[in-house]
Amino acid sequence: MEKKTIIITGASDGIGANAARMLHRRGARVVVVGRSKEKTKAIADELGTDGFTADYADLSQVRRIAGELLQKYGQIDVLVNNAGMTWNDRTLTKDGHEITFQVNHLAAFLLTNLLKERLISSKASIIITSSVGHKYGKVSLDDLENEKKYTAMKAYCASKLENILFMKEIHRRWSAQGISTAAFHPGNIASSFGRDARGFIYYLYNSPMKHLFLSSPEKGAETLVWLAGGEPGKDWVSGEYYEKKKAKRPKKDALDPVLASRLWEISAQMTGI
Repeated sequence: MEKKTIIITGASDGIGANAARMLHRRGARVVVVGRSKEKTKAIADELGTDGFTADYADLSQVRRIAGELLQKYGQIDVLVNNAGMTWNDRTLTKDGHEITFQVNHLAAFLLTNLLKERLISSKASIIITSSVGHKYGKVSLDDLENEKKYTAMKAYCASKLENILFMKEIHRRWSAQGISTAAFHPGNIASSFGRDARGFIYYLYNSPMKHLFLSSPEKGAETLVWLAGGEPGKDWVSGEYYEKKKAKRPKKDALDPVLASRLWEISAQMTGI
């Protein structure tokens, strides 16, 4: 692999950490971003690379790391928006947004837009971790904050649909300027993702039998590594959603250009972009 500079968010654990290791072994200059200072430092030290920390539940921290990344890197070849979570109860962040919506969509929207000019000058690829769960999601533009009949699963699946809509809109707005983008489903992964959940999600991710039903984080990182290390237009097609390194048709709502455009506009208003 050529010496690409690849920024991976959510890289202190799970899929992100394993993708960072795999891409590092292939010769990439990997930059890890995580929420936990200890875990992020451990991965950065292991790889001999740079680590940055930010809690996506605080948009001021997203703005801070965007400035740090711009100051440090004159070239960004790949941005992987991989950070995500699920939350049991409807909770507001210090910014006043529902936490799942902010962490899984709004923070990535803000970071990507703050890095826009550097990404365009680098002709970068932007990769977004989504989920097959998007097929069960519904994006209601009048209820993006999940005030009506909140459940953790409802908020999570909506955010995964928002990830694909965001990817599609990046492609529509920025592809003519050299940006390539893709979203992907990593599979159902045995990681720390569901550690704070309740009910079925908790038992699925925390049961001793989870490895019978869930794939390893290493397996989940494979499509991410393939996209980040590949060449858009040759190895994969910009603007598509992938599962197991193959383009798949997402839910019909994910292909709605009006919904994608309106989500972008509302997200821009919320973040002051």
